Amino acid sequence: QVQLVESGGGLVQAGGSLRLSCTASGTTAGIRVMGWYRQAPGKQRDLVAYITSEGWRNYADFVKDRFTISRDNAKNTMYLQMNSLKPEDTAVYYCNAKKMMDYWGQGTQVTVSS
Repeated sequence: QVQLVESGGGLVQAGGSLRLSCTASGTTAGIRVMGWYRQAPGKQRDLVAYITSEGWRNYADFVKDRFTISRDNAKNTMYLQMNSLKPEDTAVYYCNAKKMMDYWGQGTQVTVSS
């Protein structure tokens, strides 16, 4: 089993920045891909970015050049640096880890005011 705990969400004005963290615990060996998803009210959960254990990154078009995903394998922690935030970035952000199955964190709320 893998447990994921997110932190770092909050309220920020448009143009501001936030840094999300996700720490994995439990049987973390073998986690190949970790990623961030987000879900706004009434909408589906969308992939924001993911990073492999080798460091390969991929981003959704709507966050390219604004968000940066990183991972500290020694600390079993993944980060999402979010810059130039927009009101449309408002959502609950979920951490995901893939290892035989999908594991999810409880989510952290990000609210961007205009």
